[in-house]
Amino acid sequence: MAVSDLETFRDGYSRDEYSRDGNSHEHSVGVIAALDIGTNSFHMVVARHRGAQRFEVIAREKEMIRLGHGATDMKHLSADAIERAVASISRMSQIATSYKAQHLRAVATSATREAANADQFLRLVRERTGVEIEVISGIEEARLIYLGILQAVPVFTDRCLLIDIGGGSTELLIGERAEMLTARSFKLGAVRLTDRFFPGGNIAPGSIEACRNYISSVIAHFDDELAEYGFETVVASSGTAETLARMIHARRGGSTLRTYNKMEFTRAELGEVTAAICAATDSAARSRLTGLEASRADIAVAGALILEQIAERWEIEAITFSEAALREGVMVETAQRLAHHPAGAHASHGTTLARTEVRDVAHRSVLHLRDRCDEDPQHSDQVARLALGLFDALTEIGLIEAQGRDRELLEFGALLANVGLVVAHSKHHIHAYYVVRNSELTGLTDHEIDLIAQIARYHRKSHPKSSHPEFAALSTTDQSRVRTLAGIVRIAIGLDRTHRAQVASVRVEVSEAEPASDATEITGAPRTLVITAEAAAADRDLGLEIYAANERRELLAEVLDLSVTIRAGS
Repeated sequence: MAVSDLETFRDGYSRDEYSRDGNSHEHSVGVIAALDIGTNSFHMVVARHRGAQRFEVIAREKEMIRLGHGATDMKHLSADAIERAVASISRMSQIATSYKAQHLRAVATSATREAANADQFLRLVRERTGVEIEVISGIEEARLIYLGILQAVPVFTDRCLLIDIGGGSTELLIGERAEMLTARSFKLGAVRLTDRFFPGGNIAPGSIEACRNYISSVIAHFDDELAEYGFETVVASSGTAETLARMIHARRGGSTLRTYNKMEFTRAELGEVTAAICAATDSAARSRLTGLEASRADIAVAGALILEQIAERWEIEAITFSEAALREGVMVETAQRLAHHPAGAHASHGTTLARTEVRDVAHRSVLHLRDRCDEDPQHSDQVARLALGLFDALTEIGLIEAQGRDRELLEFGALLANVGLVVAHSKHHIHAYYVVRNSELTGLTDHEIDLIAQIARYHRKSHPKSSHPEFAALSTTDQSRVRTLAGIVRIAIGLDRTHRAQVASVRVEVSEAEPASDATEITGAPRTLVITAEAAAADRDLGLEIYAANERRELLAEVLDLSVTIRAGS
């Protein structure tokens, strides 16, 4: 079997540069499949890995599904589209299994994240195929695409402008040395703009100019970022970019290539091929253009105009096409996780989390939001540290069972519990939910962001209730996770009531003795959870911390079905 062009990080993308720990601590991660559930098409790549950095692509699959439609917001997935999507995912899953893939990671983009009935779609996929889909934000999508193109194009050391034109959105990112400097996701997709300006793929008088003006007005919101960061090279990925590369190559007189990866074309060539596409006023005429697949003929005008306007607005003279995109980014990130934590763990016990590249991305994003919105970030750091210590202690004695990234979700929820203060002190726990939920946190899925937002929301005042719509929308399992983690955060906040980091650590034990008179009583719970707070110094008075923590213990007591008391160490 031939080794893929995307086998290794080469041409300046140094494995040592990217992996801070090198390969000495990596494990063989076997065969991984990554599935990109896009608005227009589904793509899957299957690769055999050794560690996080070396891989051989053994299969690529693509199906045109047209999951999303809509001229503005794609608010509803049609029943037919859902059925096509579920059938496609089932086939993809079977193909991955046939290659003995140990892991299949699926991510969904704009059509799914915008749809009001996305939960129905996700549930059907899970029930019929067993595949769990992660719905990612536009910024997270851009970050993963950037990671993907670094596998295919030698731009690791360059200040790179990435352009990815999908069916529902266009992602723009400026990055350097695998660091995302800035990114935006715009609702400028080839399918979306076709529905709005060229319904049925037909060009009406004035529609091309109207579409150009609209695109220009939207991408203008990225002008400031371009001015601040600048760029040296420009890389475009996605089906639209590949179609334009194919057509430009054909116009040069070249024969069909096996791959168009790393092909460079000029703004003038892009203008010429865009003019040719726009000159064909219907899909049938466009499908006869050399290099343009019939399945993309209807959306080709909108896609070409998006790239044309980006190149014109920022005077981009040369664009390089990347064959790799979101699915490769997902695949490599998954390999990194598994190579560092083969059992799927994301953290070790103790109050210091084991770091990976993925973990660092999420952590930096959370800290950035905290620093922008929290008036006392040192307090939030102390709360997070105490919450992790309590989580580890409860896990160690078997009172709670960690699921997936629970430890990280707890830490991030604690760090962001007070970001609602940027809105107002009154009801700042409720404000925290909306601040977190509507922030672009990278390195996290949409679902993980929702859980973090709910942990932050329930750090004080009312307990989670079925009458709260956002909480009620969670699965039973996730409701339990939020209640447990929020209960821990509440006690950790109490243990830093003076904001002076007076508590150094916590330890726990379960006592069979009668609960203390001030312990929270839970019917049918004869045992007591005793949480002991150790002072940071012998002269520290923990009276206020102990009082505040005991005032906040009720939710955790309910979750554990135990009486709970917090005391100071002797």
